[in-house]
Amino acid sequence: LIGLSVAFWLFYNNYDPKVFEQINWTWHSTFWMILAGISVCVRDLAYMVRIRVLTENELSWYRSFIVIMLWEFSSALAPGIIGGGFLFAIFILNREGINLGKSITFTSFLDGVFLAVMAPLVYFLVGKDALFSGVNVGQTSLGTSIYYSFWVVYFIILAYKLFIAYALFVNPHLIKSILVGVCSVPILKRFKKSAMDTGDQLIIASNGLRNKNVAYWMVSLLATFASWTARYSIVNCLIHAFHGQAALADLIVYAKQVIMGIIILLSPTPGGSGIAELIFTDFLGEFIHKGLAPTLGILWRLISYYPYLIVGAIILPRWIRERIVKKIF
Repeated sequence: LIGLSVAFWLFYNNYDPKVFEQINWTWHSTFWMILAGISVCVRDLAYMVRIRVLTENELSWYRSFIVIMLWEFSSALAPGIIGGGFLFAIFILNREGINLGKSITFTSFLDGVFLAVMAPLVYFLVGKDALFSGVNVGQTSLGTSIYYSFWVVYFIILAYKLFIAYALFVNPHLIKSILVGVCSVPILKRFKKSAMDTGDQLIIASNGLRNKNVAYWMVSLLATFASWTARYSIVNCLIHAFHGQAALADLIVYAKQVIMGIIILLSPTPGGSGIAELIFTDFLGEFIHKGLAPTLGILWRLISYYPYLIVGAIILPRWIRERIVKKIF
């Protein structure tokens, strides 16, 4: 509701009927809208491939679909600032009878690898001015805060992923000892059990990853990059659909979404709702007909965000009956 309210507020303040009169819907537009739908499917299919690889095919394709839909549902409801649907994902796989330590920890690590690699890559390929055009970086306090917020969040992600990498591939037992030691301080004692559980998960994940072959790593990484690339390609397709036959700077549009994706992690709202719609207009408005950006922002979220709320709400009750209620009784 927060996201829709912000989106419609932006739409109301920027509405210009002449803009919609200028839209000439063609087969070109239809093609790009279909491609946007395909991008959504590729995003989820790549996630399914990855979860099957990480669980060594313990999950069937059907169960993989259920897990990914519930995972996306929980991520859409949980604020990015607290890790999205990470905790619920652990619960889901646990109820599916999966070795959750290896699967969840490595999945989180792979997602972090994508952001850690792509953010500086697009920054140096595209440049600061092109990436942050639309938010007046250096000219307003808001623009400057967005720029520095991006780098703060990026380096927090990078530090955390390097920490996980050390724990997974070098010395998980030391990391567990550090976590437990820190949480042995009187003021943090209530977190000691969680620290022990986290340390155990890291050890399980590390042991499970030591003897994996090249195919395992390649498929996992390719599926991760394919899923995130498809996720960010949705907006490119939508802009193409309403952009006409004119050339579009696809790399800049894609790069801006990488930056947006990292900034949205700061959002205290469910799934970045409200923040995502707001920065969409600022970051990408220059590539869209004046007055049309809020409408495309709504369309973007209707394709890439709200469907998971609907599908998750449909799947969740049955999954609870099958995986929780029946196991109790």
